[in-house]
Amino acid sequence: MIVKVCGLKTEEAAKTAAGAGADLLGFIFYKGSRRYVAPEKVREISSQVKQGKKVGVFVDAPLAEVNEIAELCSLDYVQLHGHETADYARQVARPVIKAYRYGDNFRAEEAESFPAEFILLDSFVPGEAGGTGKSFAWQEAASEAAGLNKPLLVAGGISESNLSQVVEIFHPYGVDVSGSLEEQGEKSVKLINSFLQEAERWRSQGS
Repeated sequence: MIVKVCGLKTEEAAKTAAGAGADLLGFIFYKGSRRYVAPEKVREISSQVKQGKKVGVFVDAPLAEVNEIAELCSLDYVQLHGHETADYARQVARPVIKAYRYGDNFRAEEAESFPAEFILLDSFVPGEAGGTGKSFAWQEAASEAAGLNKPLLVAGGISESNLSQVVEIFHPYGVDVSGSLEEQGEKSVKLINSFLQEAERWRSQGS
């Protein structure tokens, strides 16, 4: 099971996550998010943090802007978290992670045919693009997601305390965590380390 720590804004948080074993480091380039981070800052972080693959999260952004930022920041993946089309995704200059919000636009058959390396399933909150920290109907979603052959990442309200439930219900390829690793809106070194230790326990069991 891989772990994506998302919503990183500082070099310290990124280094902590990478050093603790996070496989994917997520940076949000959507200005509507409180976790938005400027591309120039991510470029600086990427030059200092060599461990972990870098993921840029975008929401219905102009394609040229996405590709420009991906190049500038040395991104390994581009996560599309809006209502981007398959044709749009084919023109992204990096491997794609396509996010769907369960309860809004997720259908396993459609997700399977989307040109993406990974499918990410997040919670649906009307008017929000994601990153709400709210969980969703996991059992129901897992039944729908069982139709996927592509690797599945699960997001939405995941924390150290409920990670075991997520693993047992979805048996996902990976999990995406953000809000539960924050104190007063900022990533906590202590919480990042603690979550990754718990995730490692599941990894060592082969989950």
